Amino acid sequence: MQALLYTGPNTMIWTGQPDPVPAPGEVLVAVRAVGICGSDMHAYHGHDDRRPAPLILGHEAAGLVAAGPRKGEAVAINPLVVDPDCPVARAGRPHLSPTRVIISMPSRPGAFAEYVSIPERNLLPVPEGLSLRHAALSEPVAVSWHAVRIGMEKLGEDAPRVLVQGGGAIGLGAALVARLMGAGSVHVAEPHAGRRASVSREEGITAFDPTAQDPGPDAFDLIIDAVGAVATRRDASRLVRPGGVIVHVGLLPGNEGYDIRRITLQEITVSGSYCYTPDDFAAALAALGDGRLGDLGWVEVRPLCDGAIAFADLDAGRVNAAKIVLELP
Repeated sequence: MQALLYTGPNTMIWTGQPDPVPAPGEVLVAVRAVGICGSDMHAYHGHDDRRPAPLILGHEAAGLVAAGPRKGEAVAINPLVVDPDCPVARAGRPHLSPTRVIISMPSRPGAFAEYVSIPERNLLPVPEGLSLRHAALSEPVAVSWHAVRIGMEKLGEDAPRVLVQGGGAIGLGAALVARLMGAGSVHVAEPHAGRRASVSREEGITAFDPTAQDPGPDAFDLIIDAVGAVATRRDASRLVRPGGVIVHVGLLPGNEGYDIRRITLQEITVSGSYCYTPDDFAAALAALGDGRLGDLGWVEVRPLCDGAIAFADLDAGRVNAAKIVLELP
């Protein structure tokens, strides 16, 4: 098969690789669409020790079952592979299982390839009428869905004022999910002008440049930090109101930024959010399928064989779209 192979920092090549061989309980999926995630960019820069080169990255994928009883079925891939018999999984928290592995690791090559092998239980049928390029959004939207869901559950209030920090796919997804879940208002802080314009096209969502506009202290009830930088943690500490909730999703390096004194004195809840439950994934896919998240016009599509150029363009800030999806014919 052909695959986009990460061979070293800032280097990807389109090259031949062995076809994956499914283990018992697994199926082979012919990949048709796969998104570029921020974690793929992190590995591309050589900053992820879990993903040493050479390696096939990519985990936001949809395609067609290549063999077996479900051959030809259009499926979205839940890339989190968990031992279902793990006690944590049995307790209803499979996304936190110590057995959790995501495809695009050395033990499980990823989906920037013509084929990927995955346990059959990780495949969800694509809703009728949903394209595979949009079905590939189910993974990042599931991340957003989980973050907003737990944030609203912790807040426990109707129609909250929501701020999302970051207008990439996770941030925009979080804004769309917050709108769907009944937020009273949704703002997105995004310094990149192109992405800000993309976000602003969404009805009911207001985008602003956090380097030029300050909403003021106590402006929001719930903040979703989809960046995870020192600056966004600092801003979140100031912008959330007393008793509010901050959900930290971004994974940029560093630990500084939070105003621990204010968080303590004002009883602000700070929660981490990393991935999603199977129910979150299914809910995200269903919402994409029935149009509750909008027309999804914030996706840019390119051929997988040109993926190296897409990575370079993302790295250089030349992409305005919230998400690049790479496609195979």
